[in-house]
Amino acid sequence: MTRTVWDSSVGKKTVMAVSGLIMLMYLVVHMFGNLKIFFGSGDFNHYAHWLRTLGEPFLHYEWALWIIRVVLVVAVVAHATAAYQLSRRDIRARPNKYVHKKPRSSYATRTMRWGGIILGLFIVWHILDLTTGTAHPGGFQSGHPYQNVIDTFSTWYGDVIYIVAMLALGLHIRHGFWSAAQTLGAGSRTRDRALKTIADVLALVLTVGFISVPVGVMTGLVS
Repeated sequence: MTRTVWDSSVGKKTVMAVSGLIMLMYLVVHMFGNLKIFFGSGDFNHYAHWLRTLGEPFLHYEWALWIIRVVLVVAVVAHATAAYQLSRRDIRARPNKYVHKKPRSSYATRTMRWGGIILGLFIVWHILDLTTGTAHPGGFQSGHPYQNVIDTFSTWYGDVIYIVAMLALGLHIRHGFWSAAQTLGAGSRTRDRALKTIADVLALVLTVGFISVPVGVMTGLVS
């Protein structure tokens, strides 16, 4: 039954919608957590420590954080796999170019595929930079996320990578939220305008919220 659902296009689109909404919920929480950097190193480092003690004493140290990480990895892999397979299926269904050009689609729609690739590469870089410290510019300090963030955004390439990725994220959310709503049956003639507005607001708020951190470091507001 599960294999049958997964093999269908509707099943893959449903997987993409559900996994996308899981990642979206995480991004909203993650953005609010990031904004704590504007309240100083004490608040930001305390928040990072709190994430590791979340659920204690029922859960051991960092267990909740690892559960979140595992769920996110599963969501990202499922989302990317379904997107890739749907793309290949679409290409196989129309191997020859259309005789007539299709109506021009929105910028977000036309960039979903390369936007997804950019975000996938960004996730790898982001983890190597601020989680493992492998690609961190300068001396990575475990337990000092405030200083690590400042180190990253004190480099021109750190700012460029992050800002480009967040712009791609905004476009991805704007189109993806709308698509997910349609796939899960939330869309209707009366709700479509509201859903489009929600998608636009979510994309704008998340993009501005995330980009405000490197901008804060670049302008000296965060130092």
